[in-house]
Amino acid sequence: MVRNSLLSGGGTGYKTPHLKRGWNLSLFPAAQREHLHQKMSENGALPRGGKVLTVDTMNANVKKVDYAVRGPIVQRAVQIEKELKEGVKKPFEEVIKANIGDAHAMGQRPITFFRQVMALCTYPQLLDDNKFPEDAKNRARRILQSCGGNSIGAYTTSQGIECVRHDVANYIQRRDGGIPSDPDNIYLTTGASDGIVTILKLLTAGEGRTRTGVMISIPQYPLYSASIAELGAVQVNYYLNEEKCWSLDISELQRSLQAAREHCNPRVLCIINPGNPTGQVQSRQCIEDVIQFAAKENLFLMADEVYQDNVYAEGCEFHSFKKVLFEMGPEYSSKVELVSFHSTSKCYMGECGFRGGYMEVINMDPEVKAQLTKLVSVRLCPPAPGQALMDLVVNSPKPGEPSYQTFMMERTAILSALAEKAKLTEEILNTVPGIRCNPVQGAMYSFPCITLPERAINEAKAKGQAPDMFYCMKLLEETGICLVPGSGFGQREGTYHFRMTILPPTDKLKILLNKLKEFHQKFTQQYS
Repeated sequence: MVRNSLLSGGGTGYKTPHLKRGWNLSLFPAAQREHLHQKMSENGALPRGGKVLTVDTMNANVKKVDYAVRGPIVQRAVQIEKELKEGVKKPFEEVIKANIGDAHAMGQRPITFFRQVMALCTYPQLLDDNKFPEDAKNRARRILQSCGGNSIGAYTTSQGIECVRHDVANYIQRRDGGIPSDPDNIYLTTGASDGIVTILKLLTAGEGRTRTGVMISIPQYPLYSASIAELGAVQVNYYLNEEKCWSLDISELQRSLQAAREHCNPRVLCIINPGNPTGQVQSRQCIEDVIQFAAKENLFLMADEVYQDNVYAEGCEFHSFKKVLFEMGPEYSSKVELVSFHSTSKCYMGECGFRGGYMEVINMDPEVKAQLTKLVSVRLCPPAPGQALMDLVVNSPKPGEPSYQTFMMERTAILSALAEKAKLTEEILNTVPGIRCNPVQGAMYSFPCITLPERAINEAKAKGQAPDMFYCMKLLEETGICLVPGSGFGQREGTYHFRMTILPPTDKLKILLNKLKEFHQKFTQQYS
């Protein structure tokens, strides 16, 4: 009765003449709740003691955010782990989490030198302990002397510790064959993710057809789609070519850009190289083509290069966007706006929890750069331990120093093992009928294409699930293997994938791959 009186009338389709305290808005359809809430606010009819913040009154953009890497599959995996501890019987003894690029959680040992210096920075009394090598002590002293009160617990400058920014600039200059890098263009960040979101904030502007469009690869890392949704920007998809080992075609960029200009203002092009989730390594020619495209179409470039040491395939090589940009000459190097990102979380380091990273800004308008500095100052500073660790990554032990030999041995062993596991993953997956896996050229993931029976697809849709989500959930429940469905990263219509890391120890990775092989064959038979 009450509801009918509210829903009667013209205009908006419902009137609100006699709103009273204590009414339960959840009784009304979602489309009408916001209108009713507004009217009740105006009439002073909101219930006393009611929640100020509800799902209906919260930031609508946050509700659009989706982050598949830690989505429903992972939440269920955590529940299953608890069930196993409580003695619940399962057809497996442990959950194997191959859903996220968390190297240490998968059993990778930390680099000794890094942890020695971090221990010294955290507890400086250890500087008097003769168990620590002198080069580790010297690095720690230098970092501590750059911190307020000689303590890594003090705030740092918002852009980051000055000596660390100098070391990052020197590292980039060495990496790029002598091309200069200015420490003033370096911003230390809370992992690469923090830098990426910060730059997207600067770029997001306009309304309607003038709203900023952000071009991202499909498949993509969900940080990008989540950040775009949160900021209210427009996601502009361009598809990588799976038939050509996930290569990037300029014709596809052009198609995507032209289509997007019908409804938004594409201003930024994001590239992940080496690729996540697809594991491809872009050729130098491809990078050159992308830079030319960005210059011609007046696009801001964001280069996510956190996997720059993770290159495994013969004939592949990492080329930084900055190096290629400057080698192309002043026609491009003086014009194209570029920000590149790196992190302590990937490569051979795997130090995800320290949240260390940096970004280098190139050709940014000085007035915008001042705004960037202001924006990062609002959060005071990135974590000082993460900054210290970033310094060790870019200023690692040198030949002749006491820690050099051990450091190189550990670094080489980690990268060699990853290369071996990349090849192993590709080889085993390609023996399974209905699974097709491109070479894992770099990064830490494979993103194989899976053929699903029509019955399975229909059952998934009947349950309101994406077919590859249905597949991955079944896989988890029956084998304990936790993967991420391809639908969480984006994929061409009618194709299905999953992403899995290559990080588990080799013996466990073999078990995982063989279990996966058996499951896929059984699943296919069950739904054929």
